[in-house]
Amino acid sequence: QVQLAESGGGLVQAGGSLRLSCATSGRTFGYDAMGWFRQAPGKERELVAGINWSGSSTYYAVSVKGRFTISRDNAKNILYLQMNSLKPEDTAVYYCAADKDRMVITTTVGDYDYWGQGTQVTVST
Repeated sequence: QVQLAESGGGLVQAGGSLRLSCATSGRTFGYDAMGWFRQAPGKERELVAGINWSGSSTYYAVSVKGRFTISRDNAKNILYLQMNSLKPEDTAVYYCAADKDRMVITTTVGDYDYWGQGTQVTVST
């Protein structure tokens, strides 16, 4: 059974940091592009950071560029998102996702085949 499990969310003050982790199991994700999405109430789900299969290429949404860092450890089957200088507008449910057998990053939500259950990130003023 394929599973993606996020952890590391929580409540943090503006300017603070959090690190999200996504543990994967059930298949080899080493050849999949992966991404971190977020969805705030009343808004569409958006890709905030993506990474190709090897980690050599990354993508960041303009709103998080310079503050968030995506990385992956294929040996441990874990995806990370380091979030620094958090802002109230970063408040959302964060999801990790895998794009099966696509080695390059895509920003299209529908291209991703596997999803975690999400973890809440709340940034207070």
